Amino acid sequence: MKKIALIGSGGSGKSTLARQLGEKLKIDVYHLDALFWKPNWVGAPREEQINVQMDLVKKEEWIIDGHYGGTLDIRLNAADTIIFLDFHRTICVYRVFKRMMKYRNQTRPDMGDGCEEKLDLEFLKWLWDFPKKKRPAILKKLEQLPETKNLIILKSPKEVKRFLENI
Repeated sequence: MKKIALIGSGGSGKSTLARQLGEKLKIDVYHLDALFWKPNWVGAPREEQINVQMDLVKKEEWIIDGHYGGTLDIRLNAADTIIFLDFHRTICVYRVFKRMMKYRNQTRPDMGDGCEEKLDLEFLKWLWDFPKKKRPAILKKLEQLPETKNLIILKSPKEVKRFLENI
């Protein structure tokens, strides 16, 4: 595990797991949210997202946390390990509310500067719809990966804890 792509719904714990893995494995962590959200929640153009990721995946070791479905193939193709946090939406929604309370009027560590924590209806809808609208395509994409890839699907916080303990 030298090139790890961490994917999943918002609130699934990608950033937390990325930090924990980075500390354990002594590998640099890159949070796509921190790279692609400019102050006041202005998103980076797709071309910039592609260029940044193409540079990141050339590195010898990395952990990249973030879903960003439109550029997912860049990370999946370059990774030796893909970790999909496939949690039930109620866990993700609960965690997003908890995160909102913790970082209210602040920018969380894995987010771009000047992006204070917020919660809006559009994000909540995306989060709630993730299992039906995004998950099937992700699973199909993961099924098509070469057998040389180490695919890890974790379905609960307990599974994440066990996974970390066994590294």
